[in-house]
Amino acid sequence: MIKPDWQAPARVRAIVTTRELGDLKREGVRRELRALLPAEPAWLKQVHGRQVIDLDRNAPGEGDAAVTRTTDRVCVVQMADCMPVLFADQAGTTVAAAHAGWRGLAGGVLEATIDAMRVPRRELVAWLGPAIGPRVYEVGEEVRDAFRGYEAAFTPTRPGHWLLDLYAVARSKLSGLKAVAGGGFCTYSEPGRFFSFRRDRTSERMGALIWLA
Repeated sequence: MIKPDWQAPARVRAIVTTRELGDLKREGVRRELRALLPAEPAWLKQVHGRQVIDLDRNAPGEGDAAVTRTTDRVCVVQMADCMPVLFADQAGTTVAAAHAGWRGLAGGVLEATIDAMRVPRRELVAWLGPAIGPRVYEVGEEVRDAFRGYEAAFTPTRPGHWLLDLYAVARSKLSGLKAVAGGGFCTYSEPGRFFSFRRDRTSERMGALIWLA
């Protein structure tokens, strides 16, 4: 397990599972995780989009981010190369989790999550969780075209191909927040610690979870 090191208030709880716990698509692994939590996580049907589910108003459904202001309600996103981003406000009243692969990141899932929290950006902190790192994440024209204005996050490798730094794009999109921590992981490069879809073509998933105690 990873416990985020960030400037979140004391009542905010967050954990990220690793390969050690196992595949969260397996019911037995979910039961083991549930024993560490105050309630069943609000599992989403993730579609690499920008839809945010307000768990205080709606049941978990199709979406790539969730927000809550309710004690012991657990937001969760699953990942295996895509970047999980956790959010909290400085008052300790609102938390959120977002699933930010390149499509969601380009499509505005982080901005949509901030909007759904209804808290000024300057009062929010965020943590960037394990994702595929900038030294190995090679992408083509389609991806680069989706990030117009973020060319500094791309490093050319060969004609029509670039390395993409998801963390750099996220930090740029999160400018104006009180603090942004995390990053520096690479799911692809640490096979003993993380699942990676690109490395293994696996369907196995880890999870990033956050709640208010």
